[in-house]
Amino acid sequence: MIISNRLSRVCVAGLLLGASLAASAREQVTQASADIRRTTFGVPHIRANDERGLGYGIGYAYAQDNLCLLANEVVTVSGERAKYFGPEQATLEERNNLVSDVFFTWLNTPQAVSAFWNAQTPQIQQRIEGYVAGYNRYLKEQGAPAQCQAAWVRPLVAQDVIKLTRRLLVEGGVGQFADALAGATPPQATASVKPGLKAFEQASANQQRFSLDRGSNAVAVGRDRSFNGRGMLLANPHFPWVGGMRFYEMHLTIPGQLDVMGAALPGLPLINIGFNQHVAWTHTVDTSKHFTLYRLTLDPKDSTRYLLDGQSIPLEKTSVTVQVKQADGSLRPQAQTVYSSQFGPVVQWPGKLDWDSHYAFSLRDANLGNDRVLQQWDAMNRATSLKALQTSVHTLQGIPWVNTLAADDQGQSLYMNLSVVPNVSAAKLAQCSDPRAGLQLIVLDGSHSACAWDIDPRAAQPGIFAAADLPQLERTDYVQHANDSAWMANPKAPLTGFSPVISQDHIGLGPRARFALQRLQSLAKQPIKVTDLQNMVMDNEVYLASQVMPDLLAFCANRLGADAATLQPLCTSLKHWDQHANLDSGVGLVHFINLFEHLQALPDAWRVAFDPAHPLTTPRGLAIEREPVANALREAMLASTAAVSQLGLTRWGDIQVSGQTPMHGGPQQLGIYNAMQTVPRADGKREVVSGTSYLQIVTFDDNGPQALGVLAFSESSNPASQYSKDQTRAFSEKKLRPLPFTDAQIQADPQYQQQLIKE
Repeated sequence: MIISNRLSRVCVAGLLLGASLAASAREQVTQASADIRRTTFGVPHIRANDERGLGYGIGYAYAQDNLCLLANEVVTVSGERAKYFGPEQATLEERNNLVSDVFFTWLNTPQAVSAFWNAQTPQIQQRIEGYVAGYNRYLKEQGAPAQCQAAWVRPLVAQDVIKLTRRLLVEGGVGQFADALAGATPPQATASVKPGLKAFEQASANQQRFSLDRGSNAVAVGRDRSFNGRGMLLANPHFPWVGGMRFYEMHLTIPGQLDVMGAALPGLPLINIGFNQHVAWTHTVDTSKHFTLYRLTLDPKDSTRYLLDGQSIPLEKTSVTVQVKQADGSLRPQAQTVYSSQFGPVVQWPGKLDWDSHYAFSLRDANLGNDRVLQQWDAMNRATSLKALQTSVHTLQGIPWVNTLAADDQGQSLYMNLSVVPNVSAAKLAQCSDPRAGLQLIVLDGSHSACAWDIDPRAAQPGIFAAADLPQLERTDYVQHANDSAWMANPKAPLTGFSPVISQDHIGLGPRARFALQRLQSLAKQPIKVTDLQNMVMDNEVYLASQVMPDLLAFCANRLGADAATLQPLCTSLKHWDQHANLDSGVGLVHFINLFEHLQALPDAWRVAFDPAHPLTTPRGLAIEREPVANALREAMLASTAAVSQLGLTRWGDIQVSGQTPMHGGPQQLGIYNAMQTVPRADGKREVVSGTSYLQIVTFDDNGPQALGVLAFSESSNPASQYSKDQTRAFSEKKLRPLPFTDAQIQADPQYQQQLIKE
């Protein structure tokens, strides 16, 4: 029986409650079992007869590949890092352990976790319980791998999965303010947790990198542009290669109910980005606001009270206690008070959000009220059409901080900016916000209840915009997105007129979006093929080079002056560079990266400034005729010459690496669609830490989905696994593989293997 239509229309706990409880009762007397079939690169195709069995197979397979990764993330979201690793160490995100523990203990209280669990459908609960049982079985059978054989590795409970999910929800909101929440203290009071200046500098850098480390490209092609009149989808998320946001590729099947393949984040027993028989979808980080700040006017007599509509109200005090490992190995409890107004927790950021005798700042995160996120992705996994997928998002509104792009086998393409967004209209913003703060952080007046978020009865939760008021666009040619606003998803149908909290139009596009739109326009006279979408990523064109290289070469020819001899090698390398970021691209790419790193911070560096009437072609040109630009360019050239001479490497594939594997792609700021974020290594090379992750190209024909893909960092985070670097090497060689979806395709795979597990 196909139940996906009902799920996508409603997908709420009450509708199928009777059937669900009956199914649950049956499953309580039936042991979970799952069939795990692995194909090339170890990708698990997990098949079970019920929800608990499917979860059981997912948890077991994930533990086989990533047990240490998940165990480490569970320690983090449980607020136990200082207990096991000490207070001075840091998380993978470079957040102090003590700060991290205070934040997650505050976030994942027993009450909040219990409420989230109780809001789930019986089916989701069964999936989670199975996942936990499968992970625990593998841990009991095999034990922890060598790199995490320690006391902090323990069996999971269902609450751990909820904590991981809640961490994901606040990534786009209060999760970026952990230091500011943990360190917020009234004037003259002494804090137990004192994040230093370095901690806030790191937090600021993490905020700025959020859309870079979790950015994405996506193109959905409709029947008018597709080579076969069916829908096509390019999914190119740029997510971290390590830690709690590292994708895992898998295929999930409950015969007659569910058949979906794609990638999921750690601890989630469903597909986040993927495809099924009829629909393919992906996500891109949006520019919508998912939280607002409130400036509290404090009671002059007491800085722990605030004035609301003239009334003095005490800040709520919550004592958060974490266990801290001492030098002798003993544990000592440490308490920190977290203060909250009716708008949310007080956050204190020195020099940005100060808590003094006059003002303090509260943060309200819309996703703290989003308990629908797992049901949302489950409904999308089951959608039998683009319309069903769209309806599920309209109804549930469970997407946290990303756009959704999708295409189906009928040739429709769809863009939806339907995430969880505070209901703050343009009029309310004008009335309640300080225009001096700009729109980067929305700061509302917390002294008037009229500045609270509006409540729309059509919305899935109080205080957010209803889906009907958010940007969306269905087309039969194409839609695209590359982390800009909703405005130019398709230039033929600009999305305008929304509250700035949702989307801002008539602002400059990022270079990746300009590249994508230019490439799609260049294909206008011919049908778009799979190779066209693949080449958008894999040919590694550096878009900004086409905008400024004539000016750079003109500067080299005419403006070097006394530095001509010193700068001639740089100019020669720029001239001979192929303007791509491939493995064999020369050192001209390194110089180009260095030059733009300097020039991007320079005002008026562009010869032609951004023009809202021409968003696809402006800004452009480097204003080398302006003396400040010329001087800055010369200084950047001299600095790059010195840096490259010390590097001693001349081939991009020898510089940008993952371990020992050379990596193509490069900085997204240059308009490289195959975006890569790197950090410097001691040997002078640059290690990839984020970027193209799960790459998926899906088309449809009479036999269903036809997909190519690669998981750039491979399935397993265990270096001893045969699946820890195999896809990484394939990605380095630009080899996408067909993704086996049908039983015949799975069983025909040359690396096919099968494992049956039962409780």
